[in-house]
Amino acid sequence: MVCCLGLVLLLLLLGSVSSAGGNRCVDAAEACTADAQCQRLRSEYVAQCLSRAAQEGCPRARCRRALRRFFARGPPALTHALLFCPCAGSACAERRRQTFVPSCAFSGPGPAPPSCLEPLNFCQRSRVCRPRLLAFQASCTPAPSAPDGCLPDQRALCLRAYAGLVGTAITPNYVDNVSARVAPWCDCGASGNRREDCEAFRGLFTRNRCLDGAIQAFARGWPPVLLDQLNPQGDPEHSLLQVSSAVRALEGRSLLSILPVLALPALL
Repeated sequence: MVCCLGLVLLLLLLGSVSSAGGNRCVDAAEACTADAQCQRLRSEYVAQCLSRAAQEGCPRARCRRALRRFFARGPPALTHALLFCPCAGSACAERRRQTFVPSCAFSGPGPAPPSCLEPLNFCQRSRVCRPRLLAFQASCTPAPSAPDGCLPDQRALCLRAYAGLVGTAITPNYVDNVSARVAPWCDCGASGNRREDCEAFRGLFTRNRCLDGAIQAFARGWPPVLLDQLNPQGDPEHSLLQVSSAVRALEGRSLLSILPVLALPALL
């Protein structure tokens, strides 16, 4: 049964299915398949994330490392199309939710989500995760003057920073197949007297007007985004982790100390 389920998921991720029904996520998958670099990197993370070599289950560390390579080195127009493809139905939304094998890369290892403070604390100590979270906070902080919470030149930076979190301890994903809501696999039910800190962190994803606006703007720009080409002079892995002056200003400070400031505009 496990083998059959894995085969079904593999076909869902890599197979080519007719998009006559308007499934934009199928279109995105087919565009990635047609690009040698995108297809090679996607095949690598699918192979790692579907592996059952480890006795305790999937090799989560290798799976997440392959995912980071995919989003760092793949053409952003294609990797973002897979991650943010707009959906009007549950079949499309479920395909989008399964994009990076969430059973390995997103949820687990336990049956219930932990307190968000656990992955956040791990992220604070991680040389991989911490700069990516700082970049996300700096790039996706809602702008009060913007109607949708995100300035026009901020949207692409926000989506790139969000994609940079995939494959880290705080990997976010779509929470269901009926909406475009995203969050890390955690909750705040068992946060004790630090519930406010926990909610502030989770709110960076669940109550972030800039992130929501950037995802919606990406959907409105479809399908021309599939025609964008990666700048051959660019270094996508470097640009993904490039820390702006705003990020550098945050370095050296506790992540929790800046969470309330960054989350506040999203609550207004």
